[in-house]
Amino acid sequence: MPRLLQHRLDPSSRLARLMFAEYGVGIDLEDIKPWRREPGLLEINPAATVPILAEEGEPPVVGTLAVLHAIEDRYVPAAVAGLFPSHAALRNEMWRLLEWVLVKLNDEVTRYVLEEKIVKRDQRGMTPEPGVLRVAKANLGEHLHYFNWLFATRHWIAGDTMTLADFALAAHLSSLDYLGDVQWDTSPETRQWYARIKSRPAFRTLLNDRVAGMPAAAGYADLDF
Repeated sequence: MPRLLQHRLDPSSRLARLMFAEYGVGIDLEDIKPWRREPGLLEINPAATVPILAEEGEPPVVGTLAVLHAIEDRYVPAAVAGLFPSHAALRNEMWRLLEWVLVKLNDEVTRYVLEEKIVKRDQRGMTPEPGVLRVAKANLGEHLHYFNWLFATRHWIAGDTMTLADFALAAHLSSLDYLGDVQWDTSPETRQWYARIKSRPAFRTLLNDRVAGMPAAAGYADLDF
């Protein structure tokens, strides 16, 4: 059985888990705190990032894009369409928006929220910086304006077919939603899309997550939120 080294609120780890769940593949999860830079982690990945995919008899797969490709290459069931579109135009739009989420949204919002609320909480003497969280919240509002515009004209983020970009955005928003940082009342189009993807069976793996000492925000696990 595949083993995934992850942190429960790390969006890239959540994206990998969504892919496995969508494809009906069971996995073993190993929770780690990558910011502690434990020797065992650094031996596998000197960058000290997750997710990392491990399988018996295979070298570890390190890095978000490498893990995503490995899952798509190895585990797509024959009877299920994969999350990488076959049509070139849709595939290009998927990659554009996937990069938007994994790079732009992460660099302007998610990584700051997780660092302030999760990483600093785990480090003695560290406290969240309100100014950083205010900027991240303002940046999230700008991103949601763009996503609202996209969902006003599309059924899924890249077009009429669900793709990996949808799961990537859902992974990030689910992490932020767990911490209570998404203002759904000002994002009706994105909220409608999130309600649809949140209702997929694959999403149960995330809605059952809980972080010790940090309960989920109200509505996190509710399909009608």
